[in-house]
Amino acid sequence: MQTSIDISWWQLASFSLLLLIPFAINHTLKLSINRTASLAIIRMATQLLLVGLYLKYIFALNSSVLNMTWLMVMLLVGASAILSSSKVNKKHLFIPVLSGLLVGLLPILVILLYFILQPEPLLSAQYLIPLAGMLLGNSLSGNIVALQQLTSAFNTRKSEYEGALALGATPEQASEEFIQNALQTALAPILASMTTTGLVTLPGMMTGQILAGTDPLIAIKYQIMIMIAIFAMMNISIAICLKLSIRFAINRAGLVSIQAL
Repeated sequence: MQTSIDISWWQLASFSLLLLIPFAINHTLKLSINRTASLAIIRMATQLLLVGLYLKYIFALNSSVLNMTWLMVMLLVGASAILSSSKVNKKHLFIPVLSGLLVGLLPILVILLYFILQPEPLLSAQYLIPLAGMLLGNSLSGNIVALQQLTSAFNTRKSEYEGALALGATPEQASEEFIQNALQTALAPILASMTTTGLVTLPGMMTGQILAGTDPLIAIKYQIMIMIAIFAMMNISIAICLKLSIRFAINRAGLVSIQAL
């Protein structure tokens, strides 16, 4: 098979002119998001370039200590991004969110690296960091949706919650349905994606490997593996995050402090 085709910087710059179309649509429809979109695109490109340079360095060095340090940075930044995007109480919910990501990510990485892929060295940056990035990236959106749903439930169904408490239910029992609905809503996109994968969509990991010259069947096996890992991590991280959020954000009197201060 043909190896991956490089893209020159001028080709990338020329392709970026395609952004004029969404900018024109936003301007015509007066969506007032062109400034936000411009900043997001500039930030995305800058961050990717810097990370690309950094990854070349850590791939070459391939230090287990440096790789694990980078993994912890990814976890901390991911937890912070979830809290910021969800607009929830950072003081009370940082530990629940970080705990969900940790418990969801680390065991799955251990299984993938120690028992399935077995790279040399086991904590190889080439495998550890991309796998962690894919798992965390997909779990971020799920956790954000779940926390937003939980917050919304406490706002719109406050009387139901307080009524259950008045009847003798514990805060965990009174909010159980809220957790169930939040988890179902957060998992709906990944379930829909899994249902249509291969027929409607070709996932990024598989597409990237095929473009790089990997045999399609090998790429498909990797994609199946990573989709299972993503689904498992999302279930684990979101469930732990929601359960711990109830414990950390509700006091003994049943008062909720989940909303952002």
